Amino acid sequence: MAIPSAEALTRILTAARWAPSGDNTQPWRFEPRGAEVIIHGADTRDWCVYDLEGRASQLALGALLETIAIAASREGQTVAFDLLPAATDRHPSIRARFAAAEATPVDPLAAVIEERSTQRRPLSRAALRPADRTALDAAAGPGYRVVWIEGAWSKARMARLLFLNAQIRLSIPEAYEVHKRIIHWGVGFSEDRIPDRALGLNPVAVALMKWAMVSWGRVSFLNRWLAGTLLPRIEMDLRPALGCAAHFFLVADVAPAGLADYLAAGRAMQRFWLTATARGLQFQPEMTPLIFANYVRHGIAFTRDAAAQVQAAQLKARLTAELGDEVLRHAVFAGRVGYGVPPRWRSIRLPLESLMAPRGAQQESEPPA
Repeated sequence: MAIPSAEALTRILTAARWAPSGDNTQPWRFEPRGAEVIIHGADTRDWCVYDLEGRASQLALGALLETIAIAASREGQTVAFDLLPAATDRHPSIRARFAAAEATPVDPLAAVIEERSTQRRPLSRAALRPADRTALDAAAGPGYRVVWIEGAWSKARMARLLFLNAQIRLSIPEAYEVHKRIIHWGVGFSEDRIPDRALGLNPVAVALMKWAMVSWGRVSFLNRWLAGTLLPRIEMDLRPALGCAAHFFLVADVAPAGLADYLAAGRAMQRFWLTATARGLQFQPEMTPLIFANYVRHGIAFTRDAAAQVQAAQLKARLTAELGDEVLRHAVFAGRVGYGVPPRWRSIRLPLESLMAPRGAQQESEPPA
């Protein structure tokens, strides 16, 4: 076994940092050990309403593993991953074992690791070209398929559904606490949050949101008396939902049931997303409808707002009518895709030195902000 050089390992992990994570939380730390790297994972369930079961963070960790494997191919290395015996849903510890392989082909997706991003603004409504759709279907890989929502009427139904979903997302106090924490105001790039310029809002809406986010009282006042959610719902949900080639759901053949399943789903998600990037497509996750519907299915009270719980049940019913119950239960990822320009502003990543854990470290449940 040829141990990767320190320089090669640095290049691999530097690229791996660009894996997507919910709200740019980067719930991982790296501990190199010669030919191995221990990945100390975490989740954000203690403070993030979108991650109460840790599944969003587990998908992100799966995307990280796939990115490591792709980046390793540039260094002539293969990599195998093992869940360590101490791994738990809250603190998944994963060992990455590197080995040199003769004539290891460079994964073509390695070229777009750093380019992959989220475009929250409206895209072209032109349908997917057949070759692009075929490539995306294939990118899902064994054990997964893609359910497409295409055509004007189908996209309009999806837009109405996302508009309802946004009412929940923008009006519950639990989400307010998350948004207050993860939006980085006054910047175009952010190492550990989402820059306000990347939200997809016009400057007036950004200024209004920044004023409101000072306190839950301001948000409640705007929502109750001035239709405070209406403008952001139109800007961030309705217009983008209509402005795309298609919406999609990545569906597992077998409903995911635990940590290993969600790590595997995250790997499939990342290959799908990188393939879209490689083909010049723009991309935006649309996960909160799946998340809220899953809470309803499992009887999880995710908010103290009773009206929002009722709206979530209505949302699940609409998703079930659109997709069918089996697809909804097996779906692991959702989003929209289309032709357009890459985002001008975006989340970047913490420097690698900030993501390194001391030998034998135990990852905290919450990465530093």
